[in-house]
Amino acid sequence: MRLTMNKKLIKEMFNTSELPIIEFSLQDVSQKAQQSAGKLSISGVQPKLSMKLDKKNNSLIAVTEGGEYILKPQTAAFPNIPENEQCCMDIAAEFKIDVPPHCLLPLKDGSWAYIVKRFDRESGVKIHQEEFFQILESGDKYQGSVEQIGRKLKKISTAPGYDVQLLFERVVFNFIIGNGDAHLKNYAITYKDKETIRLTPAYDIVCSKLVIQDEEDSALSINGKKDKLNRADFDKLADYLNIPIKIRYGEFGNGLTLMETIISNSKIEKATQGQFINIIKERLSRLSLP
Repeated sequence: MRLTMNKKLIKEMFNTSELPIIEFSLQDVSQKAQQSAGKLSISGVQPKLSMKLDKKNNSLIAVTEGGEYILKPQTAAFPNIPENEQCCMDIAAEFKIDVPPHCLLPLKDGSWAYIVKRFDRESGVKIHQEEFFQILESGDKYQGSVEQIGRKLKKISTAPGYDVQLLFERVVFNFIIGNGDAHLKNYAITYKDKETIRLTPAYDIVCSKLVIQDEEDSALSINGKKDKLNRADFDKLADYLNIPIKIRYGEFGNGLTLMETIISNSKIEKATQGQFINIIKERLSRLSLP
């Protein structure tokens, strides 16, 4: 399978001029995950492999330590999740949401896998991070509210005003694209040093509504609600977080054409692309955005 990619992105992701290859197939992923048991983060139904670039052979290999990338393959339960996540992360990047370098690469059998560069590593050194699941000492990643995250973020962050704006932007974005699975483990803080404690880049962004059609609007409550959210709920959240009115919804209101273009150019199946666009239109309508 031939794949073209922007040279700048290849350099940013892999520090090479050519795309690396992956020399195992989808059926090998579960076995490799089991071999890494105990040191590999595997959540839900989608196995994840920690990967490292073998520069000599220009290939990505599975490792138990020193991983530079996370690989997410196809799953039987939820089809086309790698293409879905790639598209959603591309849209986020176009709206200037901070996301790590990411791409799709084919496995040996031609199936797509989503690859994302780890942002908790810098020159091989681990950067301390904490998910809000840990910070809030929660026993359930789906129990909690965005307001709780915002309140704690203001206390922890060394740039609290800016970080709560970024949080609000991501929450609105997740709603618009139909991501109802952004739970407490999908928001985190990075501790680079005592003077730099900040919200991490955004990650794990998918349109979950495409595969779980009867799910609630949000994994975490907003204005005391998880479902049937509307503009009033997000305005109440913005008021709570002290987000200035003029910057609350940014370019989202004028972003439908941009989102349609990215979706149409994505690897998502054509029939599903239309469903995705309809989800976005319905969400923009609920936010009273054109």
